[in-house]
Amino acid sequence: MSKLENVKKLIAMREQARLGGGQKRIDSQHNKGKLTARERIHLLLDEGSFEEMDMFVTHRCVNFGMEKEHPLGDGVVVGQGTIDGRLVFVFAQDFTVFGGSLSETMSQKICHVMDKAMKMGAPIIGINDSGGARIQEGSNSLSGYAEIFERNILASGVVPQISLIFGPCAGGSVYSPALTDFIMMTDQNSYMFITGPKVVKSVTNEDVSVDDLGGAMVHATKSGVTHFRAATEEEGLALTRRLLSFLPSNNMQSAPEVPCTDPINRLVDELNEVVPDNPNKPYDMRNIITSIVDNGDILEVQPEYARNIICCFARFNGVTTGIIANEPQYLAGVLDCDASRKAARFVRFCDAFNIQILTLVDVPGFLPGTGQEYAGIITHGAKLMFAYGEATVPKVTVTIRKSYGGSHIVMSCKQLRGDFNYAWPSAEIAVMGASGAIEVLYGKELKAITDAEEKAKFIAEKEAEYREKFSNPYQAAGMGYIDDVIEPRNTRFRVIRAFESLRTKRLTNPKKKHSNIPL
Repeated sequence: MSKLENVKKLIAMREQARLGGGQKRIDSQHNKGKLTARERIHLLLDEGSFEEMDMFVTHRCVNFGMEKEHPLGDGVVVGQGTIDGRLVFVFAQDFTVFGGSLSETMSQKICHVMDKAMKMGAPIIGINDSGGARIQEGSNSLSGYAEIFERNILASGVVPQISLIFGPCAGGSVYSPALTDFIMMTDQNSYMFITGPKVVKSVTNEDVSVDDLGGAMVHATKSGVTHFRAATEEEGLALTRRLLSFLPSNNMQSAPEVPCTDPINRLVDELNEVVPDNPNKPYDMRNIITSIVDNGDILEVQPEYARNIICCFARFNGVTTGIIANEPQYLAGVLDCDASRKAARFVRFCDAFNIQILTLVDVPGFLPGTGQEYAGIITHGAKLMFAYGEATVPKVTVTIRKSYGGSHIVMSCKQLRGDFNYAWPSAEIAVMGASGAIEVLYGKELKAITDAEEKAKFIAEKEAEYREKFSNPYQAAGMGYIDDVIEPRNTRFRVIRAFESLRTKRLTNPKKKHSNIPL
């Protein structure tokens, strides 16, 4: 064969590999409203930056007629490229080849690119669209999954890992995304579950659809499995690029800083009046967040799950910041099992990747009731406390209104190594609210008063006395638990100045193999 013929063969094989399972199956993918693996990669990465690896790998199975078909690439496209000029590694399962099912060689390709990402200190993005394990390969396929899972575990906290679910993801295949930092699903064609509707019907006699069992809406609102929900694949890929703009490439670097066009000393006069006079009246915490961050720009994580707490990325003076804030509009901003887990995981991610943390507090306590106690609110609340106490990144806390009891402690108080703890004049820092405190402090006196009018007057007087002492931040400030009481409209400047002074912060935890967080 001549040199020219060799080149022609190479070009022909590349064209064959790019067709995956063939044009007919590509058309079928498009008819379902889905992009192909390569189309997804090219939309995700900077134009012309993708360098594919292992294009000519084929499976080695000789059972059940598999030896008759050896598509190049074997159902997954892997390689490297850039997003906003920064190196990333990516793999995309190709549903046009054996339904994207995982084989031994497919797992080797995925592991190869994950190993590269670890060596180079670059994010890993996995695009999932697979029917699960390739049944024809038996234990080879199962061992392939285990190899991938082990790499997910070792990469955790070292490089950001993002999973995009753009098709089926069922059985054992769900565990790789579950081990990554962020999961994104689309409203169409995207689902995740351990066992499908047919198995559920046979075991529990429940009739449930694919969407109701493991669709994007279910995992975005009920289970909290997914962190982002997109209407389309194109929207999901654009959102992934935006997410990465807030993140560092690895745990040894800081997130890229963005030139700040928003004055750091910008006053927000409306914040002086944003908190209602009635302590039981809600307000929108997002309005406070967007008014103090750079250009009002935030990226919320799990926005539809545990809505009583907000977790989002933003920037202060161009520096990526993780924000955790109670949301008074939902359950009065109370902490429950779901909110505690959501916030704890976000805090730990930020700490792992050197992202400074701002906590905005308006929390009346932990949600009471048998439902919460039986669900393990003690353990879940301890997770949030552990996460804050373990975190060594710069931490600034601003108490907006209520901060009661144990919930005050877990929301990044000074004793959990909060670096700067500020409060607005509207802050109430106490063991509990006035009405509950009066019942405890004056229980005997209240029992002795039989006249209803006299009892109401006594309660009103004592509640007023209690509020006089605790419905302001000055007692806590007098004890040194609050560093300063700040004017609300000046919050942006005070937060930025605090973080600027913490740029050289050095704090290490005691040497150990690893902590034993209450899981």
